[in-house]
Amino acid sequence: MPVDALLSYLKDKSADGCLEYHENYPLAPVSSFKIGGNADLAIYPNSTEQLISVVCELRKLNVRYVVIGNATNVLFADAGYRGAVVFTTKLRGISIDGNLITADCGVPLITLSVFAQKHGLDGLAFAYGIPGTVGGAVYMNAGAYEGEMKQVVSTVTFCDPSTGEIKTRSGNENEFGYRHSYYSDKDLIILSTTIDLKKAESPEAVKALMDEHMKARNAKQPLEYPSAGSTFKRYPGYYTAKLIEEAGLKGYSIGGAKVSEKHAGFVINTGGASAADVLALIDHIKAEIFRLVGINIECEVRYIE
Repeated sequence: MPVDALLSYLKDKSADGCLEYHENYPLAPVSSFKIGGNADLAIYPNSTEQLISVVCELRKLNVRYVVIGNATNVLFADAGYRGAVVFTTKLRGISIDGNLITADCGVPLITLSVFAQKHGLDGLAFAYGIPGTVGGAVYMNAGAYEGEMKQVVSTVTFCDPSTGEIKTRSGNENEFGYRHSYYSDKDLIILSTTIDLKKAESPEAVKALMDEHMKARNAKQPLEYPSAGSTFKRYPGYYTAKLIEEAGLKGYSIGGAKVSEKHAGFVINTGGASAADVLALIDHIKAEIFRLVGINIECEVRYIE
Protein backbone atom coordinates (compact mmCIF):
# COMPACT_ATOMS: atom_id res chain seq x y z
CA MET A 1 0.00 0.00 0.00
CA PRO A 2 1.44 3.41 -0.98
CA VAL A 3 1.22 4.63 2.59
CA ASP A 4 3.08 7.92 2.26
CA ALA A 5 0.95 9.25 -0.61
CA LEU A 6 -2.29 8.20 1.05
CA LEU A 7 -1.36 9.61 4.45
CA SER A 8 -0.33 12.87 2.82
CA TYR A 9 -3.77 13.09 1.19
CA LEU A 10 -5.57 12.26 4.46
CA LYS A 11 -3.52 14.75 6.45
CA ASP A 12 -4.30 17.49 3.95
CA LYS A 13 -8.02 16.70 4.12
CA SER A 14 -8.01 16.52 7.91
CA ALA A 15 -5.95 19.68 8.43
CA ASP A 16 -9.08 21.70 9.09
CA GLY A 17 -10.65 18.91 11.12
CA CYS A 18 -13.09 17.85 8.42
CA LEU A 19 -11.88 14.29 7.87
CA GLU A 20 -11.37 11.70 10.58
CA TYR A 21 -8.96 8.83 10.02
CA HIS A 22 -7.03 6.36 12.15
CA GLU A 23 -4.05 4.11 11.52
CA ASN A 24 -3.85 0.52 12.81
CA TYR A 25 -7.49 0.75 13.83
CA PRO A 26 -9.10 -1.97 16.05
CA LEU A 27 -12.19 -3.28 14.28
CA ALA A 28 -13.66 -5.42 17.06
CA PRO A 29 -14.94 -2.47 19.17
CA VAL A 30 -16.87 -0.99 16.22
CA SER A 31 -18.39 -4.31 15.13
CA SER A 32 -21.67 -5.57 16.58
CA PHE A 33 -20.00 -9.02 16.76
CA LYS A 34 -17.09 -7.53 18.79
CA ILE A 35 -14.70 -9.61 16.69
CA GLY A 36 -11.85 -8.74 14.36
CA GLY A 37 -8.26 -7.60 14.14
CA ASN A 38 -6.96 -4.19 13.14
CA ALA A 39 -7.37 -2.36 9.85
CA ASP A 40 -4.38 -0.56 8.37
CA LEU A 41 -6.61 2.49 8.10
CA ALA A 42 -10.12 3.50 9.10
CA ILE A 43 -11.59 6.58 7.40
CA TYR A 44 -14.76 8.45 8.41
CA PRO A 45 -15.90 10.88 5.69
CA ASN A 46 -18.43 13.47 6.88
CA SER A 47 -20.22 14.17 3.58
CA THR A 48 -21.14 12.23 0.46
CA GLU A 49 -18.79 14.48 -1.51
CA GLN A 50 -15.94 13.58 0.81
CA LEU A 51 -16.85 9.90 0.60
CA ILE A 52 -16.58 10.02 -3.19
CA SER A 53 -13.31 11.95 -2.99
CA VAL A 54 -11.80 9.47 -0.54
CA VAL A 55 -12.79 6.42 -2.56
CA CYS A 56 -11.54 7.94 -5.80
CA GLU A 57 -8.20 8.69 -4.13
CA LEU A 58 -7.96 5.14 -2.78
CA ARG A 59 -8.56 3.79 -6.26
CA LYS A 60 -6.05 6.18 -7.81
CA LEU A 61 -3.39 5.04 -5.36
CA ASN A 62 -4.41 1.38 -5.82
CA VAL A 63 -5.21 0.98 -2.12
CA ARG A 64 -7.45 -1.92 -1.19
CA TYR A 65 -10.63 -0.68 0.52
CA VAL A 66 -14.12 -1.60 1.66
CA VAL A 67 -17.03 0.74 2.40
CA ILE A 68 -19.40 -0.26 5.20
CA GLY A 69 -21.99 1.26 7.54
CA ASN A 70 -21.95 0.58 11.25
CA ALA A 71 -20.77 -3.04 10.94
CA THR A 72 -23.90 -4.75 12.24
CA ASN A 73 -24.10 -7.43 9.56
CA VAL A 74 -20.40 -8.15 9.11
CA LEU A 75 -17.72 -10.39 10.56
CA PHE A 76 -14.22 -8.98 10.44
CA ALA A 77 -11.33 -11.43 10.07
CA ASP A 78 -9.09 -12.17 13.03
CA ALA A 79 -6.13 -10.88 11.01
CA GLY A 80 -7.94 -7.59 10.42
CA TYR A 81 -8.03 -5.81 7.07
CA ARG A 82 -5.02 -4.94 4.94
CA GLY A 83 -6.11 -1.67 3.43
CA ALA A 84 -8.65 1.01 4.31
CA VAL A 85 -12.08 0.51 5.86
CA VAL A 86 -14.27 3.47 4.99
CA PHE A 87 -17.15 3.96 7.43
CA THR A 88 -20.25 5.93 6.40
CA THR A 89 -21.60 6.48 9.92
CA LYS A 90 -20.95 10.25 9.94
CA LEU A 91 -23.18 10.77 6.89
CA ARG A 92 -26.50 11.45 8.61
CA GLY A 93 -28.39 14.03 6.57
CA ILE A 94 -32.20 13.68 6.41
CA SER A 95 -34.71 15.86 4.56
CA ILE A 96 -38.44 15.61 3.93
CA ASP A 97 -40.69 16.76 1.12
CA GLY A 98 -44.30 15.75 1.61
CA ASN A 99 -44.39 11.94 1.76
CA LEU A 100 -40.80 11.64 0.52
CA ILE A 101 -37.85 11.33 2.90
CA THR A 102 -34.28 11.45 1.60
CA ALA A 103 -31.58 10.05 3.88
CA ASP A 104 -27.81 9.78 3.57
CA CYS A 105 -26.36 6.27 3.53
CA GLY A 106 -25.06 6.51 7.10
CA VAL A 107 -28.39 7.32 8.75
CA PRO A 108 -29.33 4.54 11.21
CA LEU A 109 -32.48 2.76 10.11
CA ILE A 110 -33.91 3.22 13.60
CA THR A 111 -33.38 7.00 13.32
CA LEU A 112 -35.13 7.03 9.95
CA SER A 113 -38.08 5.07 11.34
CA VAL A 114 -38.50 7.50 14.23
CA PHE A 115 -38.16 10.50 11.89
CA ALA A 116 -40.91 9.16 9.63
CA GLN A 117 -43.30 8.50 12.52
CA LYS A 118 -42.72 11.91 14.08
CA HIS A 119 -43.57 13.52 10.74
CA GLY A 120 -46.83 11.62 10.56
CA LEU A 121 -45.80 9.08 7.93
CA ASP A 122 -46.54 5.36 7.82
CA GLY A 123 -44.79 2.45 6.13
CA LEU A 124 -41.46 2.15 7.92
CA ALA A 125 -42.50 0.63 11.24
CA PHE A 126 -41.07 -2.74 10.16
CA ALA A 127 -37.57 -1.23 10.13
CA TYR A 128 -37.68 -0.01 13.72
CA GLY A 129 -35.10 -2.08 15.55
CA ILE A 130 -33.10 -3.23 12.52
CA PRO A 131 -29.60 -2.17 13.65
CA GLY A 132 -28.15 -1.09 10.32
CA THR A 133 -27.73 2.04 8.25
CA VAL A 134 -29.86 3.13 5.30
CA GLY A 135 -27.08 2.27 2.86
CA GLY A 136 -26.67 -1.21 4.30
CA ALA A 137 -30.42 -1.75 4.40
CA VAL A 138 -30.75 -0.88 0.71
CA TYR A 139 -27.68 -2.94 -0.21
CA MET A 140 -29.23 -6.10 1.24
CA ASN A 141 -32.92 -5.19 1.01
CA ALA A 142 -33.27 -5.49 4.77
CA GLY A 143 -36.61 -6.48 6.16
CA ALA A 144 -38.61 -7.72 9.13
CA TYR A 145 -42.23 -8.25 10.17
CA GLU A 146 -43.44 -8.76 6.58
CA GLY A 147 -41.80 -5.52 5.44
CA GLU A 148 -38.79 -4.92 3.19
CA MET A 149 -36.93 -1.88 1.93
CA LYS A 150 -38.15 -2.57 -1.62
CA GLN A 151 -41.67 -1.66 -0.47
CA VAL A 152 -40.69 1.91 0.40
CA VAL A 153 -37.61 2.81 -1.69
CA SER A 154 -38.35 5.33 -4.43
CA THR A 155 -34.86 6.16 -5.71
CA VAL A 156 -31.28 5.32 -4.83
CA THR A 157 -28.39 7.66 -5.62
CA PHE A 158 -25.01 5.98 -5.87
CA CYS A 159 -21.49 6.49 -7.14
CA ASP A 160 -19.67 4.29 -9.60
CA PRO A 161 -16.10 4.63 -8.29
CA SER A 162 -14.62 3.30 -11.51
CA THR A 163 -15.73 6.49 -13.27
CA GLY A 164 -16.61 8.84 -10.41
CA GLU A 165 -20.09 9.23 -11.90
CA ILE A 166 -23.10 9.79 -9.66
CA LYS A 167 -26.20 7.95 -10.85
CA THR A 168 -29.76 7.32 -9.71
CA ARG A 169 -31.93 4.24 -10.10
CA SER A 170 -35.62 4.03 -9.30
CA GLY A 171 -38.32 1.42 -8.82
CA ASN A 172 -37.61 -1.97 -10.40
CA GLU A 173 -34.21 -0.73 -11.57
CA ASN A 174 -32.99 -1.43 -8.04
CA GLU A 175 -33.61 -5.15 -8.64
CA PHE A 176 -34.64 -5.91 -5.09
CA GLY A 177 -34.94 -9.55 -4.11
CA TYR A 178 -34.74 -11.47 -0.87
CA ARG A 179 -31.76 -9.94 0.97
CA HIS A 180 -30.43 -8.74 -2.35
CA SER A 181 -30.40 -5.66 -4.57
CA TYR A 182 -28.79 -4.32 -7.71
CA TYR A 183 -25.94 -3.06 -5.49
CA SER A 184 -25.13 -6.39 -3.85
CA ASP A 185 -21.74 -7.74 -4.88
CA LYS A 186 -21.04 -4.70 -7.09
CA ASP A 187 -18.35 -2.09 -6.62
CA LEU A 188 -20.87 0.71 -6.21
CA ILE A 189 -21.32 3.10 -3.30
CA ILE A 190 -24.83 3.97 -2.17
CA LEU A 191 -24.87 7.67 -1.27
CA SER A 192 -28.49 8.40 -0.37
CA THR A 193 -31.97 6.95 -0.66
CA THR A 194 -35.41 8.51 -1.07
CA ILE A 195 -38.30 6.58 0.41
CA ASP A 196 -41.96 7.09 -0.43
CA LEU A 197 -44.32 6.66 2.50
CA LYS A 198 -47.98 7.36 3.09
CA LYS A 199 -49.70 9.73 5.46
CA ALA A 200 -50.42 7.93 8.71
CA GLU A 201 -54.08 7.68 9.68
CA SER A 202 -52.83 7.61 13.27
CA PRO A 203 -49.19 8.45 14.10
CA GLU A 204 -49.90 7.09 17.59
CA ALA A 205 -50.85 3.72 16.12
CA VAL A 206 -47.62 3.68 14.09
CA LYS A 207 -45.64 4.39 17.26
CA ALA A 208 -47.49 1.61 19.07
CA LEU A 209 -46.63 -0.84 16.27
CA MET A 210 -42.98 0.22 16.40
CA ASP A 211 -42.91 -0.34 20.15
CA GLU A 212 -44.55 -3.72 19.67
CA HIS A 213 -41.87 -4.74 17.18
CA MET A 214 -39.10 -3.61 19.52
CA LYS A 215 -40.66 -5.49 22.44
CA ALA A 216 -40.83 -8.65 20.32
CA ARG A 217 -37.17 -8.26 19.32
CA ASN A 218 -36.09 -7.92 22.93
CA ALA A 219 -38.16 -10.94 23.95
CA LYS A 220 -37.16 -13.28 21.11
CA GLN A 221 -33.66 -12.27 20.06
CA PRO A 222 -30.40 -12.60 22.05
CA LEU A 223 -29.68 -8.87 22.03
CA GLU A 224 -27.74 -9.20 25.27
CA TYR A 225 -24.89 -10.87 23.33
CA PRO A 226 -22.74 -9.54 20.49
CA SER A 227 -23.82 -10.92 17.11
CA ALA A 228 -24.37 -9.90 13.51
CA GLY A 229 -28.10 -10.45 13.72
CA SER A 230 -29.77 -13.33 11.93
CA THR A 231 -26.96 -15.55 10.70
CA PHE A 232 -28.66 -17.36 7.83
CA LYS A 233 -31.00 -16.42 5.03
CA ARG A 234 -34.42 -18.02 4.93
CA TYR A 235 -34.49 -21.08 2.70
CA PRO A 236 -37.62 -21.25 0.51
CA GLY A 237 -40.27 -23.31 2.25
CA TYR A 238 -38.36 -23.57 5.53
CA TYR A 239 -37.78 -21.61 8.72
CA THR A 240 -34.02 -21.78 9.09
CA ALA A 241 -34.01 -21.25 12.86
CA LYS A 242 -36.48 -24.12 13.22
CA LEU A 243 -34.25 -26.38 11.13
CA ILE A 244 -31.27 -25.56 13.33
CA GLU A 245 -33.25 -26.21 16.49
CA GLU A 246 -34.64 -29.50 15.16
CA ALA A 247 -31.07 -30.53 14.31
CA GLY A 248 -30.28 -30.29 18.02
CA LEU A 249 -27.85 -27.43 17.53
CA LYS A 250 -29.39 -24.92 19.91
CA GLY A 251 -26.65 -24.12 22.42
CA TYR A 252 -23.95 -25.81 20.33
CA SER A 253 -20.67 -23.94 20.54
CA ILE A 254 -17.20 -23.81 19.07
CA GLY A 255 -14.80 -21.72 21.12
CA GLY A 256 -16.59 -18.53 22.11
CA ALA A 257 -19.14 -18.79 19.30
CA LYS A 258 -22.48 -20.35 20.14
CA VAL A 259 -25.88 -21.02 18.62
CA SER A 260 -28.18 -18.92 20.78
CA GLU A 261 -30.44 -20.87 23.12
CA LYS A 262 -32.91 -18.00 22.88
CA HIS A 263 -33.11 -17.96 19.07
CA ALA A 264 -31.41 -20.68 17.02
CA GLY A 265 -31.09 -18.36 14.03
CA PHE A 266 -28.41 -16.33 15.81
CA VAL A 267 -24.74 -17.19 16.26
CA ILE A 268 -23.56 -15.18 19.26
CA ASN A 269 -20.24 -14.21 20.78
CA THR A 270 -20.35 -15.46 24.38
CA GLY A 271 -17.02 -13.78 25.10
CA GLY A 272 -13.67 -13.98 23.37
CA ALA A 273 -15.00 -15.62 20.21
CA SER A 274 -12.75 -15.39 17.19
CA ALA A 275 -13.81 -15.07 13.58
CA ALA A 276 -12.42 -18.58 13.10
CA ASP A 277 -14.79 -19.84 15.81
CA VAL A 278 -17.77 -18.21 14.10
CA LEU A 279 -16.86 -19.50 10.65
CA ALA A 280 -16.29 -23.02 11.97
CA LEU A 281 -19.68 -22.97 13.71
CA ILE A 282 -21.42 -21.67 10.58
CA ASP A 283 -19.81 -24.43 8.50
CA HIS A 284 -20.87 -27.05 11.06
CA ILE A 285 -24.47 -25.83 11.05
CA LYS A 286 -24.61 -25.81 7.25
CA ALA A 287 -23.15 -29.33 7.08
CA GLU A 288 -25.62 -30.68 9.64
CA ILE A 289 -28.64 -29.15 7.91
CA PHE A 290 -27.49 -30.58 4.58
CA ARG A 291 -26.93 -34.00 6.16
CA LEU A 292 -30.37 -34.03 7.78
CA VAL A 293 -32.53 -32.20 5.25
CA GLY A 294 -30.51 -32.13 2.05
CA ILE A 295 -30.57 -28.36 1.54
CA ASN A 296 -27.79 -25.77 1.49
CA ILE A 297 -28.64 -22.84 3.74
CA GLU A 298 -26.84 -19.60 2.96
CA CYS A 299 -25.05 -17.35 5.43
CA GLU A 300 -26.42 -13.79 5.64
CA VAL A 301 -23.40 -12.32 7.44
CA ARG A 302 -20.80 -10.60 5.27
CA TYR A 303 -17.25 -11.79 6.02
CA ILE A 304 -14.57 -9.14 5.50
CA GLU A 305 -10.94 -10.24 5.40
